[in-house]
Amino acid sequence: MLGTDFTTGSPDWLDLGTPDTKGAAMFYGRVFDWDYVSAGPDAGGYGFFQQEGQIVAALGPLGEEGADSAWNVYFHTPDADATVHAAAKAGGRVRVPPQDVMEAGRMAALTDPGGADFALWQPRTMPGLERTSRKHTLLWTELHTADPESTLAFYGTLFGWRWQEMDASGMAYRVISTADGDLQDASFGGAAPLQPGAEKSRWIPYFMVEDPDRIAASVLESGGSVLMPPADEPQVGRIAWLADPYGAPFAVLKPDPAM
Repeated sequence: MLGTDFTTGSPDWLDLGTPDTKGAAMFYGRVFDWDYVSAGPDAGGYGFFQQEGQIVAALGPLGEEGADSAWNVYFHTPDADATVHAAAKAGGRVRVPPQDVMEAGRMAALTDPGGADFALWQPRTMPGLERTSRKHTLLWTELHTADPESTLAFYGTLFGWRWQEMDASGMAYRVISTADGDLQDASFGGAAPLQPGAEKSRWIPYFMVEDPDRIAASVLESGGSVLMPPADEPQVGRIAWLADPYGAPFAVLKPDPAM
């Protein structure tokens, strides 16, 4: 599961691009009891979601013309410029070249060869998320792509990721781990093939919850939608796919106690 001792290739930041930051802050405040704190007058409308004073995610206005509202997963890199160079050479597309975010760190935004958007974070004064793998925080990240094997090979070139295949609901699911350490301890996400009728490749964040059914009801009451009703996944837990009022998809998971 995700921790906050970030290594190369681990998810270290998560933010929401939305057309309505005030409305999104209110929605996630209702659903997850998050507090919203502005990053300041020079941050361009960017701010942080917090839980007991610790950052669990962030949000800001849509920064790219024509972009859809979406959650953006950032992966840790010690050198954003070198990783961007490697990504472009391996068939990725650079949407936002490396740039400094004040003194906090250096970021870049890319699209993998399968069409899924992702981002990089090279920390300086801001290491990354301050709380994960707890109630109402980021627990898992999941890539949905037409060709998981070749797309994961791309990420392997950038980060040295490892993965193991398992069967999940009759499909081949790949559990992803960072380059070093025990495979299970270093796991942080998975990759699944696109399902029939799926719109696009993308990364989806999973947030840990105690009651997916209650969260799904809260999402509906707060103006969001349920993309996949709560359901039990053997040896994983109870999962629901949801979307906020502006169309950004996310998932919630109550882990199986045996996991």
